[in-house]
Amino acid sequence: MTFSQLAYHNIVRNKRMYAAHFWSSAFSVLMFFTYALLLFHPDLDSELASSSVTMSLLGTMGLRVSQVLLVIFSFFFILYSVGSFLKTRNKEFGILMMHGMSHRQFRNLVFIENMLIGCAASMTGIAIGLLFSKFILAMISKLLAIDNGLSFYVPVQAVVTTLAAFLVLFVLISLVTSRMVRVNRLIDLLKGSEKPKPDPQASVWLSLLAILLIGAGYMTVFSFATGLSYSLIVLMTGVVLVVVGTYFLFTQLSVYVMRALKRKERMYFKKTNLLTISELAYRLKDNAKLFFIVAVISAVAFTAIGTCTAIGHQGLAEMTNPYAFTYYSYKGNEREAEHAAEIKKRLDEANVSYREASAALKYAGNDLTFMKLSDYNNMAAALGYETETLTQDNEAFVVPTSVYQERIYSNQGAVDEVQLTEGKTKMAFQLIKAASHQVLPQDYGIIQLVVVSDSMYDKLPDNDREGGASYTVHGFVVDHWEKAGAVTDKLMTFFYPENKNNYEEGAFSFVALYPQWVMAKQANGLLLLVSVLIGVVFFTFAASFLYFRLYTDRERDQQQVELLSKIGLTRKELHQVVTRQLLIMFFLPIVVAVIHSGVAFTALQQLVHFSVGKSTLTVLASFFAVQIVYFLIIRWRYLRQLQKAMV
Repeated sequence: MTFSQLAYHNIVRNKRMYAAHFWSSAFSVLMFFTYALLLFHPDLDSELASSSVTMSLLGTMGLRVSQVLLVIFSFFFILYSVGSFLKTRNKEFGILMMHGMSHRQFRNLVFIENMLIGCAASMTGIAIGLLFSKFILAMISKLLAIDNGLSFYVPVQAVVTTLAAFLVLFVLISLVTSRMVRVNRLIDLLKGSEKPKPDPQASVWLSLLAILLIGAGYMTVFSFATGLSYSLIVLMTGVVLVVVGTYFLFTQLSVYVMRALKRKERMYFKKTNLLTISELAYRLKDNAKLFFIVAVISAVAFTAIGTCTAIGHQGLAEMTNPYAFTYYSYKGNEREAEHAAEIKKRLDEANVSYREASAALKYAGNDLTFMKLSDYNNMAAALGYETETLTQDNEAFVVPTSVYQERIYSNQGAVDEVQLTEGKTKMAFQLIKAASHQVLPQDYGIIQLVVVSDSMYDKLPDNDREGGASYTVHGFVVDHWEKAGAVTDKLMTFFYPENKNNYEEGAFSFVALYPQWVMAKQANGLLLLVSVLIGVVFFTFAASFLYFRLYTDRERDQQQVELLSKIGLTRKELHQVVTRQLLIMFFLPIVVAVIHSGVAFTALQQLVHFSVGKSTLTVLASFFAVQIVYFLIIRWRYLRQLQKAMV
């Protein structure tokens, strides 16, 4: 038998042990290949550039950064997994050393084994990527709102880039891992027993601190979301508090709970609870840092994917502009009536149902812009809001003109009175309320929008261009505007024949919601694409860490099961004990991550007007379903191996 054959047979004999490592590595290759497939696609750059050059640059940058991050995390993950399995083969290595294998031969053996697994994983990942490339391109084109779709192509560059990147990665890992197992003392390799572990200890004060920190973090995040403390520093403080609290939750609180359960003798000594609780105390203490990492990574992945999914919702575009088409007419525009009629004509020809309303805005000075009550009611009615009344000429109410102002008015209300002093004009209006909704597209140029009676509006001075602007706005409400791409393109071409993305032209401007939504959807689609793929990789790595840790302790667990079976442990009882322990180990970090993500999504709901519940539940349910499948597979394999040790 040659040396290479020895390495090959070592892998084949340990194929069950290396199966998780092999498929996790292949999955990393598949994710990298997916990024490369999109990065080198001949149509993707032109499709995104047609909407925005910035989108094209952002997409390319995001894919390249994601590839780098994926390679970096894959390196540490694969290194950890290889290290875990090498520890389980210490006796095997010790026997080889007894038969005369030198240190150099030993390193060469480990190097060849890792390279064989790495090359096989690379080829498998690329093959799966090629097999599903057409499906991947179809899903990405839908995600990025590319109307013509992404055509299938032979990804030669993607294959070469992926193969080269991971061959280099596996060479580095093989060089490192070949020196991970210490072979200086043969007795250390042959020794199979471990030192007795001390009884797990936990501090009651640090356990309470975990609860207080997580609670304080949640409250801080909600204070940001509700507008009480509108600062990113406050938000980051809340995140840090939750992260630190989560660390103490696993290192202290979980162990303290297990110790508290031990003191409840009636429950502790009932059936197999003694085995379950006592073993869990050690497992939670030994794996506390691992659980912390899994929980934080999973929470970040869930939140990032769910947030990007919510951001891609059309409701976000409607928050800043409730009108599918908006026409602004400024002073000196003689074609206002003609343009408004043209918009209606094009919508009628396309059989698009719409509601139209217009309003004249007058800048009177003192950072005050006024709107007449009849115009406000027309626009409110078109949007489906309640109309308002003013009983006296000196009464008025304010209307928010941005999402931020909307939140300010809802939390603090408006001032009781506004005064207009411009030259000889002196007027005071009693504010009776603040409207709860915007009726105009978001306009940060309007400091304060005040609605007054029609008669008082006519008496107000017009100080256009003296710190503000007076104009007329025509808004067209279309119920399913996201499907009005064709008529939008015709209208944009009509108003801006040379550059349909140019929104400013002299005495008028025309804004369509559809192209803005497509650009935002592509930007958020890229973020979602990056976050989903990276999040899935992180989640897979996190779940695999638990399996690798179980496999590292397998020999000790088999010895324990062998002893327990001699004193009467049945297969049914073994199933109960193992299932309970694995349930805690696999789902405790995920449940904590789901709770953290749920709080984040609840806070996000305070910032937007549309429901994020569907996207939230979809993301959490998807990951939870994957975790359940993974748990069932690992439980089945782990029980099979433990049952072999029963007498």
